[in-house]
Amino acid sequence: MTDDKFDPDESHFSDEELEAALAGFEKEFADDSASGDASDTSDADKTADAASAKSDSDANDDTADKASADSGQPMTDDVTGSVADAVNEAMADVVDPSLGFDNELAGLLGNKAKVALIVTRLASAELLAAFCQLSDISAACVGANQGAVAVLKNLDGDGPEAAAKDLTTVVSGMAVILAVNRADKLEVAMYVQGEAGQSFAPPVLFTSTPRFVEDLMLGIVTLNQLKTQGFEVVDSAGLDHDQAMQILANHTKRGRGGRGSRIE
Repeated sequence: MTDDKFDPDESHFSDEELEAALAGFEKEFADDSASGDASDTSDADKTADAASAKSDSDANDDTADKASADSGQPMTDDVTGSVADAVNEAMADVVDPSLGFDNELAGLLGNKAKVALIVTRLASAELLAAFCQLSDISAACVGANQGAVAVLKNLDGDGPEAAAKDLTTVVSGMAVILAVNRADKLEVAMYVQGEAGQSFAPPVLFTSTPRFVEDLMLGIVTLNQLKTQGFEVVDSAGLDHDQAMQILANHTKRGRGGRGSRIE
């Protein structure tokens, strides 16, 4: 049996084998280093991109803030203001300057009547103005052969309806017709004893009243124009209680045989 002996030379690498092994290790290190560099480069690029995006965002915010600070108002206020200016400019084409923007807008929206008239069978504008004064109604009263007409001044909310109720309550037994224009919608109704009665179509009213009633309701004519045309116009605000009572006395005559009274 052959006795194998340990040969110390067999445990050593030759120079060629050692160089080959080192070359292999160097290649592995080089590959790992390249991979690490690529990863680091990718991470660095991402970090740089994020920093750049944040910088751009901050720059935009700074620009917006600066613009807002320069104007003294938030940018949203500028946008809102621009819209409001555009609306006001558009409304200027349909608003009557003599009425004012707020009043005209309220009329267009229906929150305030554009025109309201109380049509009566009284022959005198002065007498109707006296009745309005005693009923605490502010109105300009226009005289006409078919009957005097009160052009109401309180057009807010249900002001016209309240005026018709008050007038027919104070002057018991007198029937009136209330005509109201709200947001270009005409409403006509009769009032008696403080209560609203029958409603009817505006053309029915216009055919039995002076022409200026329709013109006033449609905004074709104004009170000042009626004055220049020679119509009698009496403002209830120009009368006090005593003057109103004197007017009533002047228009009241004793009936036949001293029984009762009538008003002309």
